[in-house]
Amino acid sequence: MIKLIAGLGNPGRQYEKNRHNAGFLFLDHLLGSCGGSWSVESKFHGITASSHVGGGKVIFLKPQTFMNRSGLSVGSVARYYKFKVDEILIIHDELDLSVGVVKLKKGGGHAGHNGLRDIMASLGEKNFYRIRLGIGRPVSGRPVADYVLSNPSKEEFGLMLSAFVLIDQQINKIVAGDMATAMNGLNKSPG
Repeated sequence: MIKLIAGLGNPGRQYEKNRHNAGFLFLDHLLGSCGGSWSVESKFHGITASSHVGGGKVIFLKPQTFMNRSGLSVGSVARYYKFKVDEILIIHDELDLSVGVVKLKKGGGHAGHNGLRDIMASLGEKNFYRIRLGIGRPVSGRPVADYVLSNPSKEEFGLMLSAFVLIDQQINKIVAGDMATAMNGLNKSPG
């Protein structure tokens, strides 16, 4: 059963709609559909909310440490509530998936994603669940950092919203621990 859902991103208005903030954007979407409100939790280095999802109480977390230090925030919450690593779901942007593609997985490497790298270091483990939100890769010659810190086009944002709806359809199963069914529903392109 999932007890903590952390979406990754960077704090600040200038990053609000960036591709790198796909995790934050999804959590705002999810909280809007299941109810709850954000509050600043300085001891967790983040903004938190809680709601009932899939028959259980879930804490939502948006780290306010900037992406590269996401582990400080996720680790603080996990240790405070004594969450096991397999009770944690991280939602993050994924360069290796086309825009709008969603994949649910457990464990694995960080594939160069600095937020994941820092979470793994903080937790001392990598076997947490992840929802990978595809943002695609930049065109040849465009630096990756510039790409992830830019806003998606209107069409790309529409594909991201379709992916959010797809996740909504499976979130109760994910939180309840029915990962096989959720994976079957998620690990495809939206629409």
